[in-house]
Amino acid sequence: MTPPPELVDSHCHLDFADFDGELDQIIARASEAGVKRMVHICTKPDRLARAIEIAEAYENIFYAYGIHPMSAGEVPALSVADLIEAAKHPKMVGIGETGLDFHYTPDSAPVQRESLRIHIEAAQETGLPLIIHARAADEEIEAILGEGMAAKPYSCVMHCFSSGPRLAEAALEMGFYLSMSGIAAFPKSSELREIFARAPLDRILVETDSPYLAPPPYRGRRNEPAYTAFTAKTGAQVFGVSEAEFAAATTANFDRLFWKANAARKAA
Repeated sequence: MTPPPELVDSHCHLDFADFDGELDQIIARASEAGVKRMVHICTKPDRLARAIEIAEAYENIFYAYGIHPMSAGEVPALSVADLIEAAKHPKMVGIGETGLDFHYTPDSAPVQRESLRIHIEAAQETGLPLIIHARAADEEIEAILGEGMAAKPYSCVMHCFSSGPRLAEAALEMGFYLSMSGIAAFPKSSELREIFARAPLDRILVETDSPYLAPPPYRGRRNEPAYTAFTAKTGAQVFGVSEAEFAAATTANFDRLFWKANAARKAA
């Protein structure tokens, strides 16, 4: 039997209660589906120790660290120095997720803006990719990301991209990547698929954002890294390539952007 093509789940939340007591099984199922590496996203300072514990327990799991914009008004702020210090860990490979969410948490907008700028500076100083969450704030997030890029270049992925074509074009012009989640596989997401189809394949990543946003045929149920394969199948259709070609392209893109994870893989 031909093994499934190798994929990377570039964004998942393995420390959430949804996965308590099941990590071994979750990771085994992911491997069986071809998902050989994962980036766990730590979104609050009080979860950092658990993120490190998970990453150190599993060779194929890395993590990113930052404050989620929806939490920015509730938890103590991180400084640039805090993030730079945290990034010294060999398995921390990204900054964030950060960004702006004016849909769910518009009241904390000023704090979100300041937090985003701190994370941008940390990405600039460490060379690690920035991981962006954007919701109902396309124009403003484009402006802030652009200001940061003008000051000092940095790398970035627009995580779980579901915004409009203008932000997609702006992100691509800045050299950023767009990450395809299960949303792209939803039947009513034809406009989003068209946005992805206009992007270069060498700027696309794939992710689950698990335990959220499971793609069909698991929509409405708990998502997990193994389901990256279903989103990748949609991605292959969007770009008109085979599933193996899409997997190879997105894995190469991941290795280029998340250079620290790639270096660890080569050294293993």
